[in-house]
Amino acid sequence: MRIEVKKIATLTGHSDSVYALDKGIDEHLIFSGSGDKIIAQWNLKTFQDEKFVASYPTVLYSICHIPEKQLLLAGTSDGNVHILDLEKKEEIKILKNHTSQVFNIRYSIKTNCIYTAGGDGNFAICSLDTFALIKIEKLCNEKVRDLDFNYKTSEIAVASGDCNIRIFDLKTLLKKKAFVGHQLSSNVVRFSPDGKFLLTGGRDGHLNIWQVGHYEKIKSIPAHDWAIYDIAYSPNSNLFATASRDKTLKIWDSKTFQLLKVINKEKYDGHLYSVNKLIWSTYNNYLISAGDDRTIIIWEINLNMIS
Repeated sequence: MRIEVKKIATLTGHSDSVYALDKGIDEHLIFSGSGDKIIAQWNLKTFQDEKFVASYPTVLYSICHIPEKQLLLAGTSDGNVHILDLEKKEEIKILKNHTSQVFNIRYSIKTNCIYTAGGDGNFAICSLDTFALIKIEKLCNEKVRDLDFNYKTSEIAVASGDCNIRIFDLKTLLKKKAFVGHQLSSNVVRFSPDGKFLLTGGRDGHLNIWQVGHYEKIKSIPAHDWAIYDIAYSPNSNLFATASRDKTLKIWDSKTFQLLKVINKEKYDGHLYSVNKLIWSTYNNYLISAGDDRTIIIWEINLNMIS
C-alpha cells in the first residue's frame, strides 16, 4: 500500500493551543476548542470560521457535540462542563462534578448517559436527559485522561495518569479489569471499529495493542519520540492515525499495525509544536489535526494499492 498525503488547508484564528475537536452540525463542519477559551465552528468546504463562537471563563480542554439532542458540551480547566443548547443558542446547565480540568467528554445514546474524565482523578457519569449525576468514582490520584466505548462487548475503557487502563461494564458500570497500560501516563484509549482490539497511547511514546477480552498485550510499538495524545480511525477503518507531542502525526495500517507515513513539519509543512487532537471526517475523508501552534490542519489521505 502507498499512502499519499496532501495538505489541504490551515485554519487559523485561535490565539492559544487547540486542545479539542469534534464533528459539527453538518458533515462538512467541525468544532474546535482552545486555550483562548473560545469554541469556533469551521467549514471544511470554504476553510473559513463559520462565525459561530461560544466564549467561556476558563481554558477549554474538551468538547462534545451531541447532534441527537442539539447540545454542545464544553469541559474547562476549572472542572466544569458547560451545556449549550445549539437551537436556542443559550447555556442551559453547568455540571460541577470535577475540581480540575475536564480532559474528555463522551456520550452514549444507548445508555442515555454523559461520561467525563477529570484531572482530579474522577470518572463521572450523568443522565443525558436530566444531567443528574448517576455515579462518580475516584479512580486514582493522577489525571483521568480519556475514555472509549466498545458496543460489541458492552465495555468502557478509561486511561489515566497512574499508568493504568480500566475496563468497566457499560451497563452496570462495575469495574471488570485494570492493568498497567504504559510505563508512564496512559493518555488515550481507542477500540478498533470491529471491537476486537484496544489501542492505547502513553506518555512513554508507545502505541500498545491489546486483545479485547483477556486484554493481553499483543504488540508494543515505540511509535513516537514523546507522549501520544490521540488516536483516530479512518471512516472505512483501514487506517488509523496517532498524534503526539513530538510534533508529528503518523498513519498506520489497522490490520498489520505497520507504519505507513510520518507527517511532520519538514516534509509536509505540518505542526510546529505538539499535536493534541485528531478527527478523521467522513467529509472528503479529511484527517484534521490540531495543536499547540494554534492551528488546525486539514489533510487529504489517499491509499493506493500497489499491484
